[in-house]
Amino acid sequence: MGDHIWVAGTTGSTSGGTVPPDVTSQTARALDTIEAALAEAGASLTEVVAARIYVTDIEQWQAVAEVLRDRLGSARPAMTIVQVARLMLPEHLIEVEAVARSA
Repeated sequence: MGDHIWVAGTTGSTSGGTVPPDVTSQTARALDTIEAALAEAGASLTEVVAARIYVTDIEQWQAVAEVLRDRLGSARPAMTIVQVARLMLPEHLIEVEAVARSA
């Protein structure tokens, strides 16, 4: 919409439907999916301006933050991280929503 791209909640599931066992791998996989969606729309992870992160264990926030820092580069989006009781599948540990500005 306009110069903004919204990427809906994205989990760490692979395209084959498997789910990595840990939050670090799931975060990286979710960002791979978001990165591909942004690329289709003409943007990249460095253009993310806002993100909402849902985790099933808030104690894992530092592991999540490390992956986000590594992958978002110079972008410093407005970000919210909250703990939820459960995501769509019991093995999902994280879900990420992102908003980016297209170039």
